[in-house]
Amino acid sequence: MHALFRARRALQLALTSNAIRPWSGHRVSVPTFVAGWLTSELAPHLLALTAADAAAHVARHRRATDPAGLAMAAASAGGLAALIASARRAHGVVDAALTAATGPDHRGGAEGRAADDVATPWGRLAFPFRMDTDGVRRDRDIPYAQGGRRFLLDVYRPDGPGDGRPVLLQVHGGAWMTGSKNEQGVPLMLHMARRGWVCVAINYPLSPKSRWPEHIVAAKRALAWIREHIADYGGDPSFVATTGGSAGGHLASLLALTPNDPALQPGFTGSDTSVQACVPHYGVYDFAATSGSRASAARMRGLLARHVMGPDPTHEDYVAASPLDRITGDAPPFFVIHGDQDSLVPVREARRFVDALRATSHEPVAYAEIPGAQHAFDIFPSIRSAHVVGGVERFLEWAHDHHTRGSDRRASCVIRRGW
Repeated sequence: MHALFRARRALQLALTSNAIRPWSGHRVSVPTFVAGWLTSELAPHLLALTAADAAAHVARHRRATDPAGLAMAAASAGGLAALIASARRAHGVVDAALTAATGPDHRGGAEGRAADDVATPWGRLAFPFRMDTDGVRRDRDIPYAQGGRRFLLDVYRPDGPGDGRPVLLQVHGGAWMTGSKNEQGVPLMLHMARRGWVCVAINYPLSPKSRWPEHIVAAKRALAWIREHIADYGGDPSFVATTGGSAGGHLASLLALTPNDPALQPGFTGSDTSVQACVPHYGVYDFAATSGSRASAARMRGLLARHVMGPDPTHEDYVAASPLDRITGDAPPFFVIHGDQDSLVPVREARRFVDALRATSHEPVAYAEIPGAQHAFDIFPSIRSAHVVGGVERFLEWAHDHHTRGSDRRASCVIRRGW
């Protein structure tokens, strides 16, 4: 029994250590990410299990406890407590990022929110894999183009009458090869729908069966569908923000940076594919290794060349697919979010993207580097992701208000000048 207890505690200590300081090396990046992501976001639950396991061991073996196992339990508990404290720091980091980019106006009705308040009720955090859809209506599997299930979308909207609501387009990740509209961005979409937004989650063609640029063409087709049909679901087609994580962050960013690009809109060049704000999470921004990053170069030669890009891609093909290389002064407001412990997409890639955006864009660029966060930290509700969701809500509300005020000023100018 001592050996089994000691093995459990040793495993938990290893997982906790990896979450605090991820194991390095390209070959272990995927297991490092999976173990670190789950341990970090489930730290309160694991802390409770660790304490319960140690207490049960002491109760069963009062006179012959395992000192080494208990020491590892104590070390794990300390590490998990540190992870919880790190997760709670996300609120301050997000608030500071938004204040620096947009001023204090982003707080709105949240001005008095305490530092440890979260956007998701504690009851939902306790059961993170049970998505509560109260107050939200979900219209499933709506085709936005011909081609089957990879061209379907879901609409999340408030469960009640209303129209003219701002729209959020969610693009899932999965290395352009896996994933679906059912798996990512759900906590954010449920939160925003409860606050009066209409949210759209899309599927798109996946590699290696489909090759670039089929992914972004499909996303633009979905955006064209939104412009034409979202009013039927209570949405305002004049304001569409986009978000997504990882490969979805790449596609969301490219949507924002390539409005109405005819090369990416075959057969629907007349459709408006502009977006009014973008919130990429842990995105891939440097397709062409323009920054000189070794990680970007390795990705370009490996995953992208073998599975994502078309046959015999040129350097120009990579540049055309690279958000870092598509930045212009007309970029919409951005809120870039990345974890400082990301094992799959190094955080320095986000920093370079943000630096380039800020140097060129005429609109605000907020950047939050989330302490202790791994890749995909927001897939299910957690302390950290709930703070980030609250920040994204405030940014999107600010962006919508910013857009509305701009539209009102332009209309007033037209009236005054008699145009």
